[in-house]
Amino acid sequence: MTDLDIKTTVLTAERIQDWLLTDGLRILLTIVLAFVVRWLLHRLIARVVRTMTERTGARHDDVDGSRAGRIWAQATGQARARHQQRMATLGSLLRSVVTFVVGLIATLTVMDLVGIPLGPLLASAGVGGVALGFGAQSLVKDFLSGIFMILEDQYGVGDVIDTGEAIGTVEEVSLRVTRLRDAGGVTWYVRNGEVLRIGNLSQHRATAIVDVPVAYDEDVTRVTEVLREAGDRMATDPAWDGRLLDTPTVAGVESITGQTMTIRVLAETSPGAKVEVQRELRQRLKSAIDGAGIKAPPVGPFGYGGFGGAVGGTGAKP
Repeated sequence: MTDLDIKTTVLTAERIQDWLLTDGLRILLTIVLAFVVRWLLHRLIARVVRTMTERTGARHDDVDGSRAGRIWAQATGQARARHQQRMATLGSLLRSVVTFVVGLIATLTVMDLVGIPLGPLLASAGVGGVALGFGAQSLVKDFLSGIFMILEDQYGVGDVIDTGEAIGTVEEVSLRVTRLRDAGGVTWYVRNGEVLRIGNLSQHRATAIVDVPVAYDEDVTRVTEVLREAGDRMATDPAWDGRLLDTPTVAGVESITGQTMTIRVLAETSPGAKVEVQRELRQRLKSAIDGAGIKAPPVGPFGYGGFGGAVGGTGAKP
C-alpha cells in the first residue's frame, strides 16, 4: 500500500467520523425525536378519547332509580355505545394523521441533512399533488364527507338509515364508504361523497301512531276515555319499560269519512321498538273497544281500513 493510499484511507475515515459526529448525529436525533413526539401525541390522543368517553358514561349513568330514570338509561344505552365507537374512530383518525405529519417532517429533515435538494423535490411534489387532486377529486370528497359524518355523528353501526338509494342497517362506517344491509339481505356499499341526504330511523326516539276507526255515532268522550285507559295500562306494564318511553296520548279525532270516525293515538318509543310497540298498542286498543262495546264502522261495499298505523318520528313503516 502506497503513502497516497494510506492518506486517502485515513482521510476517508476521518471524514466518516466527522460526518457521524455532525450530520449523522443530527439524523439520529431527528429520528429519535420523531418517535418520541409521535409517542407523546398518541398518548395525548388516547388520554383525551378515554376522558371524553368516561365523562359521557358518567352522564348516562347518573340517573335515579325511578321508572323514568330506568327508561332514560335504557334509551340512551345505544347512544352511549355510539359515542364510544365514534370517539374510537376519531382517535384512530387523529393517530394516523399525527403519524403521517411527523413522519413527513422527519423524512424531509433527514433528506436536507443528507444533502438532497428539497426545492426541486417539493416543486415536483406540488405539481404531482395538483394533478392527483384533479384526478382523485371524488376520493378526496369521499374522505372529507366521511370525516364530517363521523364528527357530526350522523349515523353509526346498527342504525337504520335511508340514503336515498338504499334503506338498511349500517354494518360498517369507514372514511370512504358506508356498508349497509337492506331488509332483503342485499349488502350496499355507499360512497360517503355521494350521499346528499341521510334519514336516520334509529336516533333519539320514535313515535308510534295508531289510528282507531269507530262508528260515526259513537260518543267521542267515551271512546277517548276507553283508549286512554288502555294506554295507561300498557304504560304501567313493566314488560314495556325501556321500549315505551311515555304514556300513550289520545290525540283526538283525526278524520271523519262517511260513517267512520278515526281517533288517533300517539306513543313515544325507543327507535328500535317502534314497530313492536305499535303492534302491541293496536292489539290492546282493539281489545279495549271490544270490551267496552264500542261499535265498529259499518262495512261499505268496499269495506273499511280497520285499525291503521301511520309513520311517525324516526321509526320504520310496519
